[in-house]
Amino acid sequence: MAKTEFVKKVLLVFVSAFFLNLIWENAHSILYLNYKGGEITEFILIWASLSDAIYIMLASILVFVLKNKKVGVVVACFALLLLSFFIEKWALSSGRWAYDTAMPIVPIIDIGLTPAIQLALLGFTSFKIAKIY
Repeated sequence: MAKTEFVKKVLLVFVSAFFLNLIWENAHSILYLNYKGGEITEFILIWASLSDAIYIMLASILVFVLKNKKVGVVVACFALLLLSFFIEKWALSSGRWAYDTAMPIVPIIDIGLTPAIQLALLGFTSFKIAKIY
């Protein structure tokens, strides 16, 4: 793959991931009580979407590095799933955010379902949009 095509695809992953995450963050923000004890503002949702888009963009590079693109997508999505788990565990234990009672919780790991699947699902969708495999 040519360098310019690689850059275009990675940028498309980033842009797709940003907008998908922005929609997701706005839709599921009602499942949170607060952010750092305060109101959840649109700025916070945009910042979270930007961060998530960066994680997904970086994961997409795994797809290009691995020779088998389908294996690369599985590895990248699994890495994003693990990252979601660690981010949620850290954020909850540090009081960065708190869930509303409406948040569906994944048993045993005690994190919210929507944030648990967000990066992997939207990463996969972004990879599909960018046709990287």
